[in-house]
Amino acid sequence: MNNIRNFSIIAHIDHGKSTLADRFLEMTGAVSSRDMRAQTLDTMDLERERGITIKAQTARLRYAAKDGREYALNLIDTPGHVDFSYEVSRSMKACEGALLVIDASQGVEAQTLANAYLAMHNDLHLIPVINKIDLPSADVDAALEQLEHVVGLDPTEALMTSAKTGLNVADILEAVVARVPPPKGDPAAPLKALLFDSWYDTFRGVIVLIRIFDGEIKIGDAITLMGIGADYAVEELGWLTPKPVKQVRLGAGEVGYLIAGIKTLSHARIGDTVTHRQRPTAAPFPGFKEAKPMVFCGLFPAGNTRIEELRDAMEKLRLNDASFYYEPEASLALGQGFRCGFLGLLHREIIQERLEREFGLTLLTTAPSVGYRVRTKAGQMKEVRIPSELPPPQEIESIEEPVIEAMILTPDRYLGAILALLEGRRGEQKKMEYISPQRVLLQYLLPLNEVVFDFFNQLKSCSQGYASLDYELFGYRAGPLVKLDILINREQVDELSVIVHTDKAYTFGRALVEKMRKAIPRQQYEVALQAALGSRIIARETVKPFRKDVLAKLYGGDYTRKMKLLEKQKAGKKRMRTVGRVDIPQEAFLAILEGP
Repeated sequence: MNNIRNFSIIAHIDHGKSTLADRFLEMTGAVSSRDMRAQTLDTMDLERERGITIKAQTARLRYAAKDGREYALNLIDTPGHVDFSYEVSRSMKACEGALLVIDASQGVEAQTLANAYLAMHNDLHLIPVINKIDLPSADVDAALEQLEHVVGLDPTEALMTSAKTGLNVADILEAVVARVPPPKGDPAAPLKALLFDSWYDTFRGVIVLIRIFDGEIKIGDAITLMGIGADYAVEELGWLTPKPVKQVRLGAGEVGYLIAGIKTLSHARIGDTVTHRQRPTAAPFPGFKEAKPMVFCGLFPAGNTRIEELRDAMEKLRLNDASFYYEPEASLALGQGFRCGFLGLLHREIIQERLEREFGLTLLTTAPSVGYRVRTKAGQMKEVRIPSELPPPQEIESIEEPVIEAMILTPDRYLGAILALLEGRRGEQKKMEYISPQRVLLQYLLPLNEVVFDFFNQLKSCSQGYASLDYELFGYRAGPLVKLDILINREQVDELSVIVHTDKAYTFGRALVEKMRKAIPRQQYEVALQAALGSRIIARETVKPFRKDVLAKLYGGDYTRKMKLLEKQKAGKKRMRTVGRVDIPQEAFLAILEGP
């Protein structure tokens, strides 16, 4: 175990984690130069297209250090976006140390801070790495100063590198060997392994990633998944280098994969403890803190997709992403579907795209909403995830909305525009401090409902892309909130309802029906779009009908002939409106998704 080091790479988005991982793979010969490509550990098409890491990936590296010994380095490359922080927290449980990568030109950003605090909370040894020192805009001194004053780490311990050119990368591996403590554990004790990731293989069933803390595991061993109480026999063991390399046994301190013919997807729960059936460990791991969904929306099958196909796809995807939650939902307008919970809007977008790409589904998504708490006059507290679950207004004592604590780092020249944006979103300032002469750290309490609609885009827009955001749930707060209903031809469509602040209800409703008028195609009859608060209509738009020229055949004669034909057409349109059903395209839901 003295020759094993388990570490992860953590950083803000785009600070060079995946590129640094590439250099490690290259230097240690884990990937041949023929197979080498940029962001090697980003295996999903989505990750490569968007240039972001979505899933934490692991690789075992063989490194010959300067002290003459060969070390096994288990590297875990983690995502940087706030929506995937659950992946980061899971990875840290399998490590003893972490490289905190900071972009020399950008300095400390919001996710740098959040990930550093997460690592400290997990008692990891942090090694600061200042990356991209080869850039003309690099300001190493400023980055070191922020490392000391904002993060609270010793700048003399920081390593200077350029992951792109490979400059000083060997020094980082030497620092990992010297500074990251080797894993602790008793090889003779009963098997105790943490299941920290899993995915589904069509031919082999569930493949799980484990970190062994005590004991050892061999092919053929009878094992138990303690959380669910299920028994299996080990069929295959191995390391990921990042390609699978089969092994006969895995010992204490090691990270590897395990295949045991697990076909029941619910058995492979992230955070579960793997132990021997005959000689179990005394106490299982406490498991991971459950990821709490913050944004909810409905996913419904469309086109040729069947509800059973969607259910199977979601079950397989949830195995690979434990922070994704779903439950069945029925809708009058859209039929059978699922109410899904996500950690943020990017998370929602990625899940939908993965379902469509990896499983070939066609999906319809409803507007996002957040979870509310409603206190009734009878003294009950209800959790409300969709606006249609709200009790009648006369029964409601108060509605509490989720509030987040947002941490924003920005250059001071954009401060005015960002403060105006935060105030416009009902933000409440907690703290504002200059962390350097040109950079400001803002801490604000913001209703999550205000962040769901287009906040991130607005923040990037008013700061020209320089501001960074990190947030966590702060709690719940009562406020003057109302349910805004959308009516199409005087029929309420529950899927289009939203809960908004009273002061914003009129402008929100007005903008919404205007956008929907452009999104809903013209019919053979007039379509009325209305926004309503209870029984009061606050905004209306009309989709004009197609109109056939019924007077074309007339070439003269009495005026009453013309009127008779027009009245006949009018009556026909009226009849069609009473029996006609308006097809609401995905664009209409997106109109609400993007907000006014």
